[in-house]
Amino acid sequence: MDIDQLDLDEIKWNEAGLVPAIAQEHDSGQVLMVAWMNREALSLTIQEQRAIYFSRSRQKLWRKGEESGHIQVLKEIRIDCDSDVVLMQVEQLGGIACHTGRHHCFYKRFEEGGWRDVEPVIKSADEIYKGKSG
Repeated sequence: MDIDQLDLDEIKWNEAGLVPAIAQEHDSGQVLMVAWMNREALSLTIQEQRAIYFSRSRQKLWRKGEESGHIQVLKEIRIDCDSDVVLMQVEQLGGIACHTGRHHCFYKRFEEGGWRDVEPVIKSADEIYKGKSG
């Protein structure tokens, strides 16, 4: 994919210069996570063919899997009809997308008046990050 083929000006960036990005597993269709991208993150994602996000809490770019090894390899990228959301079809290396050690970040389900964890931990965060913050 050539960066010149993607018109970044078509995207409706929010007031902070960000756009929400959905990572979806390309073979199963499972939504793995939602994060934020700025122009640089989106441009680098296309150039490097792997998911790169912008951390709002740390105010810097982060390459998915840079600490955990759980890289998201880009298979396809789209924007929605309003041009204000990015959808990436990815291959999730290692089978873990969530920093909690689960396959995806949507592991809490509303049941009986409260949120319940309904997805198993594949690998503990301590094991994944070996003392690093997740």
